Amino acid sequence: MSSKPHTDDVYRPKRVPKNPIKFKLQLNEEQKEAKQTILDNTITLLGGGAGSGKTLLACNIALDGLLRRQYEKIIITRPTVSKEEIGFLPGDLREKMDPWVQPIYQNFYSLYDKEKIEKLIQDGKIEIVPVSFMRGRTFLESMIIVDEAQNVTHEQMEMITSRIGLRSKMMICGDSHQTDLKKKSDSGFKFLYAAARKVKNLAAITLITNHRNSIVEDLLEYYNSAVENGASIITSGSYIYNNKS
Repeated sequence: MSSKPHTDDVYRPKRVPKNPIKFKLQLNEEQKEAKQTILDNTITLLGGGAGSGKTLLACNIALDGLLRRQYEKIIITRPTVSKEEIGFLPGDLREKMDPWVQPIYQNFYSLYDKEKIEKLIQDGKIEIVPVSFMRGRTFLESMIIVDEAQNVTHEQMEMITSRIGLRSKMMICGDSHQTDLKKKSDSGFKFLYAAARKVKNLAAITLITNHRNSIVEDLLEYYNSAVENGASIITSGSYIYNNKS
C-alpha cells in the first residue's frame, strides 16, 4: 500500500509567481532604469529631493523580490532623530517605531493590498529594526531598506552597511538637503554616496522627477538658493541673511 504524499508546508516546494506582480502604481521610465541598477548591485544609495519617489521605488523593489521568493524578508530601518529616546516611548517595538515608519507603510499600502501587507508584517516577513538595534545582526537573504539616510551618522552608516549578509541587497534612501542632524557634516549618506565611484557593487543614483505638486520643486529650489546665498534657518523658522535679521 503506497503512502500518501506529504502535504505539510515543510515538504511543499516554494511556488514562485510566473507572472509579474501586479502593483497598484507603476514605475516610470526613470524608476525602471534605477531599479535595474539596484538589482545589478549589492548596495545602492538612492538620492533625490522631496517627492522624487525614492522610498516608493525601494518599497516596490523589496516587495517584488519578497513576493517572488527572491528574499526571505524585508528589513526596514531608519534613524529616529528626536529628543526622545526610543526606549522611553510607550508600547512594543512596532508601536515605538510607528511614527517614523508610517511613510514606508503608506508606500507599501499604495503599491499593494493593505491586508496582505499587514499579514506580511505580522508574519515577520517585513521587519522593522531601529538603527540602534542593528548592531550584532547579520541579514541573510534579505532586502534591506535604510530610509531617511541623510540623518544616519558616519559611525551608524558603517555599522548598518556591514550588517548585510549573503544573498542580500540594501537600498539606502536619502536627501542631503533634509539633514536634521545638528552638524550636517556628521551625515554618512553624502560620504558613502561619493564612495560609489571607488567601491565595487556599490552604486549611487539620483532621481530627478517630482511626483508631487509642481510647486514643491519651485519651493525647494527657492529654499536651496536662499541657503546657498547665505541664508540660515533659525528655530522660529524665519531666515537670517548674512547674520542680519
